[in-house]
Amino acid sequence: MSLLSLDQVSVAFGHHPLLSNISFSADRGERVAIIGRNGAGKSTFLKIVFGEQIPDDGIVRIEGGMRVAQLPQELPAADGKTVRQVVSEGAGETHELLNRYFRLLEDISVDHSDELSAIQTKLDETQGWDLEQRVNNMIQRLALPADKLMSELSGGWRRRVILAQALLSAPDILLLDEPTNHLDVPTIEWMESQLKQFRGLILFITHDRRFLENLANRIVELDRGNLLSFTGRLSEFLVFKEKQLEEEERANALFDKKLAEEEVWIRQGIKARRTRNEGRVRALKALREERSERVNRQGNAKMKLGSNERSGKLVAEFNQVAHAFDDKTILKPLDLVVSRGDRIGLIGPNGCGKSTFLKILLGQLEPSSGTVRQGTKLNVAYFDQLREQLDPEKTVADNVGEGKDTIEIEGRSRHIIGYLQDFLFPPERARTPVKALSGGERNRVLLAKLFTKPANLLVMDEPTNDLDVETLELLEELLTEYQGTLLLVSHDRAFLDNVVTSVIAFEGQGIAKEYVGGYQDWVRQGGQFPVDKIEKAIEKENIKETTPVNGDTKVESSPAKEETAPAKKKSKLSYKLQREFDLMPDLIAKLESDVELLQETTSAADFYAGDQTKVQDTLAKMAAKEEELELAMERWLELEEMQNG
Repeated sequence: MSLLSLDQVSVAFGHHPLLSNISFSADRGERVAIIGRNGAGKSTFLKIVFGEQIPDDGIVRIEGGMRVAQLPQELPAADGKTVRQVVSEGAGETHELLNRYFRLLEDISVDHSDELSAIQTKLDETQGWDLEQRVNNMIQRLALPADKLMSELSGGWRRRVILAQALLSAPDILLLDEPTNHLDVPTIEWMESQLKQFRGLILFITHDRRFLENLANRIVELDRGNLLSFTGRLSEFLVFKEKQLEEEERANALFDKKLAEEEVWIRQGIKARRTRNEGRVRALKALREERSERVNRQGNAKMKLGSNERSGKLVAEFNQVAHAFDDKTILKPLDLVVSRGDRIGLIGPNGCGKSTFLKILLGQLEPSSGTVRQGTKLNVAYFDQLREQLDPEKTVADNVGEGKDTIEIEGRSRHIIGYLQDFLFPPERARTPVKALSGGERNRVLLAKLFTKPANLLVMDEPTNDLDVETLELLEELLTEYQGTLLLVSHDRAFLDNVVTSVIAFEGQGIAKEYVGGYQDWVRQGGQFPVDKIEKAIEKENIKETTPVNGDTKVESSPAKEETAPAKKKSKLSYKLQREFDLMPDLIAKLESDVELLQETTSAADFYAGDQTKVQDTLAKMAAKEEELELAMERWLELEEMQNG
């Protein structure tokens, strides 16, 4: 029996069906990515699984006793609670019972023996007395600073804390809605590694394609109320989906041709043998009804960014530019030349100085030392990740058109409603206040507003947040063709690789270096992010876990200095483990060969045009072999480490 199943579930808002009689099942070990256009019902799907929303029709089944946990999209408050307290709250009722128990023990003014006995019984049943030990284990596993206040932590660290809180309840099903939003790349990569170790069922929504590709082993697409399930990676799904859409277009074209022929016939009037022709009339009515129920796929946004006059060849030149706030060095002396047509990505952890760098380059901030020479004829357009340029009380049309009915695009006048339809805003949506829009829709409004102003220097701060895959790919294409100069701040690794020609990496302690290529090119050239100061402190403490005594885990710090220890000798593996270790290379070679053969099969030109059951079976087999290979590699490294002591 599946861990989770949805049977003929439907949800609609007014006349707009989000989910239309969908069925779905998933089991332990699956990491399912929910994808689809903005507004397709992805978040609604997760809310139904979590029990926050009741479907209009259908049944949701979760196997008895299974626990469901959710990683909320919003960060926890930066308040006065300690990390340990926030993680403990993940135990829910057990946490509350323990707090209540100890409060009653301290209150000696009244006899609480009956209530204490009842609480004790519940704690015995739920193993609540082990909560402190479980919290300690979780804090060590995720390398969290247990006694730090939440107010002392960055957004990335607070995201780690709520992940620990969600995992503390040992959930069987974990739900994640945009878990990477506003996280820097090091934290995103850390989260990937943690979630790969989770052995339950994961359902997640994300706009980060690299995160999705690395984590998901199954793709579920919500499209026009329907659900399409695919076993495999995102890259394989996209090839499969393209073939499916081609088949759908051909089927629709044949249907429309038949309907047009029948419409011509009916207008000619019913000629001889009326009773025979009445059946044809009924068939035509059925065709019309089927056509009216067809939900057409939403088109892609039509973005076009113009650059008016060209800037000078030089955009900006840094000569030994450095900056500091009080005693904190933000930027060490840097020499840099930005030329017309450069597309530069800025990468680094949150708070490393990317925004300060941009302000200095644009002349909004005077550096502490060094000189900045700006180019001539610069016309700057700025995309703000916080969307502060939008008035939430005004409509989409008023925000973009600034109160005018028409705008000028590339020298010709366009009505604001027609222009907004290029950004997937139908007339009724264009008249909606911005505060009522989703995050992805607000980003599209900001892009529409930005593109009304021709610019030869485009500065974009996290433009990809909340955008669906199709709009992301269109934005990539647009920026690649853009003739001006681009400065892009992004934590989306795939977006950076597809758009920029060089990166400026902020590598800690105020050091910024320029590298040719995108994010992966930076990694290949030996680039790495600085270790967070909290992480350094944890490593310095050198926490180690000793043998449990009476069920309690004792944690102690190693002394600052130790006597010089003799060199470690190689550990001798047992006969069984040595045998396993010796056979590992042959096993890995066999698995690699199997994976290579399956990859050759799936890359054949006619593979996806064949029987779809066979296609899915082959892709599922390939995903299983890839996972088997990954586990074998991990085991081989584990045995090697044991042997080397």
